[in-house]
Amino acid sequence: MLPEVESWLRDRSFSASGWSLPRLHELKGSTTVSVVLPARDESATVGEIVRVIRRELAGLVDQVVVIDSRSTDDTAAVAARAGAEVHAQDEILPSLKPLDGKGEALWKSLAVTHGDLIVFIDADLRDFRSSFVAGLLGPLLADPSVHYVKGHYDRPLGNAPTGGGRVTELVARPLLNLHWPLLSGFMQPLAGEYAGRRSVLERVPFVTGYGVELGLLVDLLELSGLDALAQVDLGSRAHSHQSTEALGGMAAQIMLAAWSRLDRQGKALMLEEPSVRLTQFHRSASGHRVVDRDVSIAERPPMITINR
Repeated sequence: MLPEVESWLRDRSFSASGWSLPRLHELKGSTTVSVVLPARDESATVGEIVRVIRRELAGLVDQVVVIDSRSTDDTAAVAARAGAEVHAQDEILPSLKPLDGKGEALWKSLAVTHGDLIVFIDADLRDFRSSFVAGLLGPLLADPSVHYVKGHYDRPLGNAPTGGGRVTELVARPLLNLHWPLLSGFMQPLAGEYAGRRSVLERVPFVTGYGVELGLLVDLLELSGLDALAQVDLGSRAHSHQSTEALGGMAAQIMLAAWSRLDRQGKALMLEEPSVRLTQFHRSASGHRVVDRDVSIAERPPMITINR
């Protein structure tokens, strides 16, 4: 590990348990806070997350927004009944052609939130705790030089207390260590729980697919420098796990996001565009069936460039 990363780990690593609610209320002052949950078919979990935030973080969180990403269940209704401000992804900035993916929902949330600080929380969390939000806010409220905070946690897999985060260990971490070693100290670079200052988040592009988290880390490192980034131990995180095939598509999009930034930063010589087709195989009664998937990603420009 690079010496500057070792120093960063000492100075910019925190624990959610280190931030009491009275202390956070004292630090908040006039700062406004928006919490955003991107959600697609998450009716089983989104309501409880919203209720916990509204009940336990009243006065600290000023706005709870759910971006409904084309749900086919009653996610929007459940979130609204729980007290969230609900927006349909495709109805935000309707003059723009709609795009797909989690990053699209996150980017569009910048247009309907008003907080100085924005906290992103995945909507599929089980046993959600308000300390997820409070812990991410702590470094931002306490230190104006901190611009962006990532959560990290243990990720149970089946009956084991750890073992989740397979795409992190097999794809994201090797990519970051190879090409952006200053980011090698992030324990969960793909974590869906993170927070940042609006003034910074509006100045970077958002990958619309599953590469959004890696893209934000790389772009914010370039924009603000390592010392402006921090991480917080949130304990453990339980959520639904995707199939190996789905993880393959996620990994492909993360690699495409990394590829685009290697190109943009002049770190690699691109002789041809990467393919955006992922071929996978499903066993059937007659042998193996070929399944081709489109894993292409798009990118939204910095929000400050959009005429709203």
